[in-house]
Amino acid sequence: QVQLVESGGGSVQSGGSLTLTCEVSASFEFLFCLGWFRQAPGQEREGVAAIDSDGDISYSDSVKGRFTIVQDKAKNRLYLQMNALTPEDTAMYYCAADYRYYPSPEWDIILPGRYEYWGQGTQVTVSS
Repeated sequence: QVQLVESGGGSVQSGGSLTLTCEVSASFEFLFCLGWFRQAPGQEREGVAAIDSDGDISYSDSVKGRFTIVQDKAKNRLYLQMNALTPEDTAMYYCAADYRYYPSPEWDIILPGRYEYWGQGTQVTVSS
């Protein structure tokens, strides 16, 4: 069982920045991928950024150039640095992890459905 705890959410004005942190109970050497996801009210959960054990990273088109995913293997932490925030970024942000690897498009690391372990989320609210 892998436990994840997110922190760092809050309220910021448009154009501002936030850094989210995810504390992971398992060593990263046992995990294939970790990711950040978000869900706004009335919308489906979507992938924001993900990283695999080779260090390959995927970003959603909506955050490319603004968000950066960073992993600290020594501390078992995953970060999401968010810059140039807009009201459209308002959502609950979740951290997720999985140890499984399948070379199939259905198991792409940016897809939320492939993840088994999830945190409780941290709210990000961006005002205009």
